[in-house]
Amino acid sequence: QAQLVESGGGLVQAGGSLKLSCAGSGLTLRSYPVGWFRQVPGKEREFVAGIAWTDGRPYYRDSDKDRFTISRDNTKNTVSLQMIRLKPEDTGVYYCALKGPPLALGDRPASAYEFNYWGQGTQVTVSS
Repeated sequence: QAQLVESGGGLVQAGGSLKLSCAGSGLTLRSYPVGWFRQVPGKEREFVAGIAWTDGRPYYRDSDKDRFTISRDNTKNTVSLQMIRLKPEDTGVYYCALKGPPLALGDRPASAYEFNYWGQGTQVTVSS
């Protein structure tokens, strides 16, 4: 059964760092676009970062690109999100997501509806 499993969330003080990890099971992550989303209560999931399936190049929401780094480890079949200089407004549940076929060259999905597979989410809480 195909699934994504996130880990690495937790409680951190403002200015601190966290690294989230998304492990694929039954899915080869390098073969698909993979993204990270954040959701807070009462709001829709918002795109944070993604990694392209064709060349592994990252792309980010503009407001986070200087603090967040997405990367892929093909040997471990994982996609990670390194977050630094965390702010209280980064608090939320972080989801890993994967867009399944059909895929187009250059696919860089950034909307939740474009992704077919979702993990269960991991809570990140940044205290002030």
